[in-house]
Amino acid sequence: MAHPEQPLRTNSRLERVLRSGRFAVTAELNAPDSANPEDVYRNALVLAEVCDAINATDGSGANCHMSSLGCCALLVRAGYEPVLQVGCRDRNRIAIQGDLLGAAALGVRNVLCLTGDDVTAGDQPQAKRVFDFDSIQLLQTARIMRDDGVFLSGRKLTTPPRLFLGAAENPFAPPYDFRPLRLAKKADAGADFIQTQYCFDVPRLAQFMQRVRDLGLHERLYILVGVGPLRSDKAAEFMRTKVPGVWIPDTVVDRLAKTPAKQKAEEGKRICIEIIEQVRQIEGVHGIHLMAYRQEETVAEIVHRAGLLPRQRGERNRQRAASAVTGAQQAERRI
Repeated sequence: MAHPEQPLRTNSRLERVLRSGRFAVTAELNAPDSANPEDVYRNALVLAEVCDAINATDGSGANCHMSSLGCCALLVRAGYEPVLQVGCRDRNRIAIQGDLLGAAALGVRNVLCLTGDDVTAGDQPQAKRVFDFDSIQLLQTARIMRDDGVFLSGRKLTTPPRLFLGAAENPFAPPYDFRPLRLAKKADAGADFIQTQYCFDVPRLAQFMQRVRDLGLHERLYILVGVGPLRSDKAAEFMRTKVPGVWIPDTVVDRLAKTPAKQKAEEGKRICIEIIEQVRQIEGVHGIHLMAYRQEETVAEIVHRAGLLPRQRGERNRQRAASAVTGAQQAERRI
């Protein structure tokens, strides 16, 4: 569903795709444990051919990787469409506002506002928590900077950041009745788009979306449903017991458990594609957000098999993207 009455916030590709009513595809680029830009470019080249925008994760799982801002700067340099993820765990309001200005100056147009996983989820649990903001306060701050042209202090900005603001939501975590109400708070705070947690339970998503439509939120927000492939029943069991917020029904785990070992990864892809086909039929869903840790080629395969291509204008765009990456790599070597 297009929202033609709403003005363009930015000139980002993601916003233009969503405003036009096309079904959007975003995916996560998992930030490398590396200072080598080629580690970003290599994975981005695969994703850019099949996605409208690429999320750069921000210390996901409370583990340290290359910063989201660093990844996004490299993606912009190579001609890609990044989504900056900003978490509240590690920064106070001064640092966050500075990062938003810096990101906009670098050409980043899409920002996903997150509270962030607690440090106990990661490999450095002794790290100090900040949490000066939560995700709703972060959204409000970014909206004030964009729309009112001021810092939270009231000091005027010379040039406000033009940002397409996003947030996360989890329809699959109790209390279920509260989730649509929290989504409404994020809409009020300034969210333009939403990316959800992994969906492995389509009936639960359908119930959530019914309430979303009852509240009219599908006309205020662009909702992208999180999906991803499972490599095996063991991987599914790990995710639903160890990854906060992930819900995987027994029926999915049992289906993978009954699949022969050599076919489990393929069955996981099939399940993901089936879920994509089902969520596309739900009114108010505007796209998908594909998450597959270190599986960029699998993401591309799923987008192909789910019939979500073409996303760009053919081979010429692919060649231009590859050329941009090559130029950026050469520039890095000269430095």
